[in-house]
Amino acid sequence: MTAIASGLPGSGLPGSGLPGSGLPAFGETLNRLADETSPYLLQHAGNPVHWYPWGPEALDLAKREKKPIFLSIGYSSCHWCHVMEHESFTDEEIAGWLNEHFVCIKVDREERPDIDAIYMTAIQIMTGRGGWPLSAFLTPRTKPFFGGTYFPARDGDRPQSVGFLTVLKKVHGTWLEQKPAVLASANKLTSLIQQEMAGVGDSADIDITHATVTRAIAGLDQRFDPDYGGFGFQANNSAIPKFPQGSTLLFLLEQAKPVAKSSARTMALKTLDHLAWGGMRDHIGGGFHRYSVDRFWNIPHFEKMLYDNGQLLSALSRAYALTGNQEYRWAIDEAVEFLNREMSSPDGGFYSALDADSEGEEGLFYVWKQGEWAKPLTKVQSERFAQVYATSDSPNFEGKYYQPLRDGSWTMVAKGLGMNAETLHSEMKPIRSALLDYRSQRVRPRTDTKVLTAWNGLAIRGLADAGRYLDEPRYVQRAKRCADFIWNHLRDDDGRLFRSYNRAQAKLPGYVDDYAFFVDGLIALHDTTGEPAWLEKAMQLQETQNSLFLDELQGGFFFTAADQETLLVRGKLLHEGARPSGAATTANNLIALAKLSDRPEYLDMAEKTIQSATELLDRAPRSVPTMLTAISRWLAVQPDSSPASATP
Repeated sequence: MTAIASGLPGSGLPGSGLPGSGLPAFGETLNRLADETSPYLLQHAGNPVHWYPWGPEALDLAKREKKPIFLSIGYSSCHWCHVMEHESFTDEEIAGWLNEHFVCIKVDREERPDIDAIYMTAIQIMTGRGGWPLSAFLTPRTKPFFGGTYFPARDGDRPQSVGFLTVLKKVHGTWLEQKPAVLASANKLTSLIQQEMAGVGDSADIDITHATVTRAIAGLDQRFDPDYGGFGFQANNSAIPKFPQGSTLLFLLEQAKPVAKSSARTMALKTLDHLAWGGMRDHIGGGFHRYSVDRFWNIPHFEKMLYDNGQLLSALSRAYALTGNQEYRWAIDEAVEFLNREMSSPDGGFYSALDADSEGEEGLFYVWKQGEWAKPLTKVQSERFAQVYATSDSPNFEGKYYQPLRDGSWTMVAKGLGMNAETLHSEMKPIRSALLDYRSQRVRPRTDTKVLTAWNGLAIRGLADAGRYLDEPRYVQRAKRCADFIWNHLRDDDGRLFRSYNRAQAKLPGYVDDYAFFVDGLIALHDTTGEPAWLEKAMQLQETQNSLFLDELQGGFFFTAADQETLLVRGKLLHEGARPSGAATTANNLIALAKLSDRPEYLDMAEKTIQSATELLDRAPRSVPTMLTAISRWLAVQPDSSPASATP
C-alpha cells in the first residue's frame, strides 16, 4: 500500500530522522505550543503555522470544522525535523495553506511515544520505510490516510522529491473530491495498524527453551560484521548506518562465558572495541554519539542520547567484569564524566539529548580543522594528538574537518609509538583536557532539558552497574541521586509515575517503559548496595505497574495504562530498536523480584509475558534481545533446567 488516496504523490524520503538542530528564532507571535514544556514543541512556538499540541482542543476543532489533521511528529535532536521546520514551517505561503485547510498538530515523539508508534506504523505500512520528521494526514477522527517523513518545501528543491506545498494542495483536493474513498482507505489502514500493534500471538503449547536463545545468537552471527563489529552487515557496502544496539550487546554479554570463547562473547566484545576506538566515541569530551554513518564506526551522526549512554555504561561495565580490560574502564570513566558535566540537571535528573548541529552545521562543535588542535597545545602535545587521533593525513569529515578517532586499542596505538598503553593514556589526559576547554568556547549544540523517567531509569542502571563492577562509590551515589529525584518529583500523590519533567513541572502519565526501566534501575541499586529501601521502592512500583498495564487475558503488558487516553489501538510494543522493550524489561524485573521478595507468582507472570511475545520470538528472535535474556533467566530458575549462561 503506497498512497492511500488516489492522486497523492509519494513521500520522497531522504533519510530516517537524521539528528540535529539549526533552529530559527521565534517569531513575534507565538502559537499554542508556547505553553508546552517540551523543548521540541517550544522550538516551534514561533512558527506562523497555527500549531496545536495533541489534545481535546485540536481534536474537537477538526471534528467540528470537518477538516483533516496534519500531524507532524519529531524530536529535539532530529536534524531533518529542523530542516523541514526551516524550509516549510516558517514559510508564510505554506503556513497559510496549512492554517486554512488543516488542523495542525505537533507532537514530541519522546513525550508521546504512544502516538508516535501508531502513526509510524501507518507510515511504514504505506511507504515501506519510516523516520522523522513524521508527516501524516489524518481524518478528523485521527485515522491516517496519507503520509511520509521529510518533504522539501517545493518541487525542485531536492532532486526526485515532491515538494510539501504540492503535497498539501493534492491532499486538500483529494479530501474535497474523493472523501468517501479517503475515509474507506483510512478505515482499512487503521485496521491494519490495529492488527500489527495488537501484540497477541498464538501462545498455546509453545515451549520456552534454550533453543530459542541459541537460534537468536545464530541469527545475530549471520548479520554480524566480523571485521568491525556491529550488526546489519552486508558485503561490499561500507555506508550502512550502524547503531550501538545496547539491548543486543547486553543480551550477548549475558550469554558470554567468563573464560571460554563463544560467538556471543566475540560479537559483543568486538563491537564494543570498535565503538570505543572509532569516531562514535567522543574522545575529547567522553560519551557516545547516536549512530555511525559508515561500517567502520568512524563518522557519527553527532547527537548524543541519554538512553544510548546509559545502556553502553552497562555493557562496558559487564565487559570489564568479563575481561578485566582496562580500556573498557577508561571509556566508562569518560562517559560518566560526560553525563555529569553535560547531561545533569541541577535537581539530580539527567537531560534527554544533545543536538548534533551548532551554527547551522552538523558536528561543528565536535570536529577540528587541520592543525586547529595546536592552538591550546604545545608543539609536542599537538604532535602527540595527531599521532593518536588524527589517523589520516586528509580530513575525514566533509572533506575539511577531522573527527578524532583511533585506529585501534590504546595497546595497539601505544605499541606503534614504542610505549605502553597506561603511559600513553596518562600522557593524553592533559592534552584532552586542554582541548575540551578550548572546545567548550565554541557555540554549543542545543540541550533537550526534559527529564524522561524511562531514560533516567536506563542511566540509573548504567551508573549502578559501573559502580558495582568498577568498585566506584561515586557512580553509585550519582545513581542514587537520580533515583531520588525521579521518586520525589515524577510520582503523583497516588504513587503513579509521570513521563516527563521540565520547567519544574512533571506531566503526562507514565508508559510501561517508564515503570519498567525505573524499576530495573532500582533493582540495580539494590543489587549494588544491598540497601532494602531500593527493593521496597521497586516492589511498590511493580505492583502499581501490574494494576495499570497487565493484560489479564493474554498475558504481558500494554504500552499504555488502562485509564490513559484512548487512541486508535492500545498496543504492546515488543520489538526493540535503540531502547529495550518495556514489556521485556518487565519480564526480567519480575524474575528478579520473585527471587528477591519471595513472590513465586511473579515467575508465572514473567512466563506469560514471555509467551505474549511468541510471534516475534518465533519469526525474528534477534529483534527482542531483552526478552531472550528473560528466557535465559526464567529457565535458570526452573528446577529441571540446566544453566544457559553465565552472567558476568
